[in-house]
Amino acid sequence: MLEDQYLNLEKYVLEHGNQKGDRTNTGTLSTFGYQMRFDLSEGFPLLTTKKVPFGLIKSELLWFLKGDTNIKYLLEHKNHIWDEWAFKNWIESEDYVGPDMTDFGHRSQTDSAFRDEYRAQMKIFNDNILNDDDFANKFGDLGDVYGSQWRAWKTRRGDTIDQIANVINMIKETPNSRRMIVSAWNPEDVPTVALPPCHTMFQFYVANGKLSCQLYQRSGDIFLGIPFNIASYALLTEMIAKATGLEVGEFIHTIGDAHIYLNHIEQVKEQLMRTPKKAPKLIFKNTHENIFDYKVDDIVVENYDPYPVIKAPVAV
Repeated sequence: MLEDQYLNLEKYVLEHGNQKGDRTNTGTLSTFGYQMRFDLSEGFPLLTTKKVPFGLIKSELLWFLKGDTNIKYLLEHKNHIWDEWAFKNWIESEDYVGPDMTDFGHRSQTDSAFRDEYRAQMKIFNDNILNDDDFANKFGDLGDVYGSQWRAWKTRRGDTIDQIANVINMIKETPNSRRMIVSAWNPEDVPTVALPPCHTMFQFYVANGKLSCQLYQRSGDIFLGIPFNIASYALLTEMIAKATGLEVGEFIHTIGDAHIYLNHIEQVKEQLMRTPKKAPKLIFKNTHENIFDYKVDDIVVENYDPYPVIKAPVAV
């Protein structure tokens, strides 16, 4: 089954991973260099061994494709994936006058009284982003993250490059090219962005009327992040295939540092006890030749029958 690719990654890292420290001070089991291959003709690779919220995946991808870097669009679609990184900008600014939120990621996991304070401040933050344009412009923007790098890569000449539009044109006009690449990793921007890109580069390949995509991801949170990345890039491949008149081939996922956080181990073991079900089907209720015209309601999955969600803390 499609999902076995992912479950085998979990098993491998549990059994063979190196215990390492990390930026978040949580600790990980980690391996370096791992590849999964998903044949998209067999179904859409949205995990069934735990519920993965497809609505968040598609709204985040459309946010990237818009070239947007402000979380306001995400909040308007009830997507809170990037909240913590924008929230950090606010609490570290001179404008913040609330209770001490230092190290909120760890403290909210271990201190119930602090957790209530943190949630209250996050609600204030989100409400301000949604209702105060000046506040949103100041604290909601995450800098040159994926949307900016994909759609408006800054050059030394002072102009920008729309990498997504360019790669779609190349697929249409020069499908045998080996240069159909989109990069998000810009060394100049790494020190200033909220979170340096984890999925750093992807490349397209056309053969036998099918479009395949390979992602290189420098760092992958196996339990929480990787399921989103698999579904997101599979969706992107499907969208670009439709825009270029091709069928879908494979999504190939190559990961540098693939890791399980130490506080996710029990959740991974619980997931591995579940038997995967048949993959759902991706449906486009409306199709657009211009992929930048898609809205969240245009894309759905059918016959998705997952096991219940397994909760785990996010390392910030």
